[in-house]
Amino acid sequence: MTIDLTPEQVLAGAGVLLALALVWRAGRARARKAAEKARAGARVVSLVGRVGLMAAAFVGVQWLVIANPGNTTLLIVVLALPDLLAAYVLTRMLTVTSLDTTTRRSDRR
Repeated sequence: MTIDLTPEQVLAGAGVLLALALVWRAGRARARKAAEKARAGARVVSLVGRVGLMAAAFVGVQWLVIANPGNTTLLIVVLALPDLLAAYVLTRMLTVTSLDTTTRRSDRR
């Protein structure tokens, strides 16, 4: 069994294969971008949930201590601890610790 193909048919077949490869690659890139957006959205929702849970825990403990007075030291610790944590987080968030630029050896010339 022999197949006789003209050069035009071979070029057409190669063109079709190239077009399919490009469409597949573009679809993969689009899917990757969509997945990254979905992950970023899930991170935000997860972060909001964790922050809400911790805030509820802090409020609950503070409410228990304030509702049952008697120990001034415990009251001061319970009211000051969230302030210390918030100050630490804000300080870390607003402090620049490094530059986010990357340089390659060829760029240093």
